[in-house]
Amino acid sequence: MNAIRHFDRLCNLSKFRLVFGQPCGLIHSRLIIASSISSRQNQSTSSAGISAAQDAATVAHNNPFRLVGPQLDTLIQDIHSELENHLEEDTNKELSSLAKYYFDGKGKALRPVIALCTAHAFNKHTNTSDPKVLENQRQVALISEMIHTASLVHDDILDHAETRRGKDSVNIRWNLQKSTMAGDYILAVGSKLLAKTNNPQVIEILSQVLSDLVEGEFMQLQNKEDESERFEHYLNKSFNKTASLMAYSCKANAVLAGATKQDVENSYQYGRNIGIAFQLVDDLLDFVSSADQLGKPAAADLHLGLATAPVLFAARVHPELNILIQRRFAEPGDVEKAFQLVLDSSGLQETKDLAGSHCLKAVTALEHLTESDYKAGMINLCHQVLNRLK
Repeated sequence: MNAIRHFDRLCNLSKFRLVFGQPCGLIHSRLIIASSISSRQNQSTSSAGISAAQDAATVAHNNPFRLVGPQLDTLIQDIHSELENHLEEDTNKELSSLAKYYFDGKGKALRPVIALCTAHAFNKHTNTSDPKVLENQRQVALISEMIHTASLVHDDILDHAETRRGKDSVNIRWNLQKSTMAGDYILAVGSKLLAKTNNPQVIEILSQVLSDLVEGEFMQLQNKEDESERFEHYLNKSFNKTASLMAYSCKANAVLAGATKQDVENSYQYGRNIGIAFQLVDDLLDFVSSADQLGKPAAADLHLGLATAPVLFAARVHPELNILIQRRFAEPGDVEKAFQLVLDSSGLQETKDLAGSHCLKAVTALEHLTESDYKAGMINLCHQVLNRLK
């Protein structure tokens, strides 16, 4: 099936409105199936109903998390083992506990799912089944989760966070010095695993992620005075802090699959665009989801002095926001005022629309990829990213 048409059909299964609590995504799909079954018990289902049920069943079958489930099942356990194996048995039990603290199975596992689906889809495209390639591709998925989690540790330290995924953040449970070293240790172990792939191109590709993460943190400390430069600065920061890891993980696994130069670039564009879409939705959810749903305080970005897409869009119709942005919402009442101005604007919908545009670009990058369940899973993942509630 044409990739864009497939994505459009998915979107038709769950139309997003600015009422964020309504059924969507796979939940909506299950409702469609249940409704279809109920209708058949009472009367013959219309052809449109059958089509909707079939589409919903296809979504469930090509759920990317289901497709790579067997490889995900032991991912956290394997990461724990790697973190433990690189320590002296008795001397650093506390470091082991620190390093493993966020690897609790409660994360989204989005990055390894993207990496694994990309691996399988491109292996199908290149007709690759070499066990060593498959092993290295799973290592890329594992490393991507380690890099991501290390960045969460460092983010929570820099942001003085108090909670993460509904529990005390690492810097609250331990002190800043120990937490910093734990984040560094996770990156060190991930780097050793990367070196073991023995593929210089893959090592170079994923090393770029570390550089981008640091650059992204520096960009977050900056505040552009020129209002016209703020949105581009925000998008570049979003790439460095979020999308880079997804883009380069996809690229690394396409390289391992033996893909052509153009196909490798397409894999990168898929990861880049789904990563930016993910961050846009994340910034939107900071305004519309509760702290319980997010696992962290709502309006966290405003409290940190950060102007994200909803704020930047809102500033176009509420220019008084520019003063608040410039002083990083530092004065009493700034956060509350900015929050309300965003809600009174079309900033949330514009953010959603921009995320949808990036999802469409991600899907377009897959147009010439050989059809497979994993390709369909990558397309479905765009739909899930766009319609997630936490």
